[in-house]
Amino acid sequence: MLPGHVAYGLRAQYGLDVGPDLVTAWERGLRAPDSREVSALAGVLWCDPADLLYAARSLREHRTVRGVAPADLARRVGISLDAYQKMEVSGRWRGTERQSAALIAALGLSPAQFVTAAGRDRELAELLESAVTTRWQAYVKPLAKLVPVDRAVLEDALPRLHADYQSRMVATLGWGGGVGDAGDGAAGREFLEEIVGHFWARVRGR
Repeated sequence: MLPGHVAYGLRAQYGLDVGPDLVTAWERGLRAPDSREVSALAGVLWCDPADLLYAARSLREHRTVRGVAPADLARRVGISLDAYQKMEVSGRWRGTERQSAALIAALGLSPAQFVTAAGRDRELAELLESAVTTRWQAYVKPLAKLVPVDRAVLEDALPRLHADYQSRMVATLGWGGGVGDAGDGAAGREFLEEIVGHFWARVRGR
């Protein structure tokens, strides 16, 4: 199907004011369709909305993939539509623990997907970096508030994460003084740069 064919289908079947140039912009990644346009596009192309998204990351993308309207999701989570839409636009989830659990259930999110969709990846990285470079025990409570996993899982994953980082830094101070990855601390810095990925790998592998 050419962009013109797709645009015609969107206009004729869904009443959207879409032209071939906009379809081309979507294909090239220059513009992003909104949730209504994604649903309509999936209908025109005879596919699932999830097939049009490489990897859902934001609340809007996860909601679109699930085919849930904002009003329906707000009702299921237990917040007003206006409050939900503000959080979706800002990319920062501010719901309570109960509302977060309802959101995770409604959208079928994994803990990692929830943290990313909630806009908490940077905060998670900062807490984890502090946990592995100082005393990890002090960060169990703040991480438990941020990440939707059991405290016991954190108490198992954090010491292993701490030990992995510290072993890299001990190598930096080894006999020989140091040149290369061990001597200049590169291994430790690289570990910190990927700290969130290392954390989720340990949580999943528990």
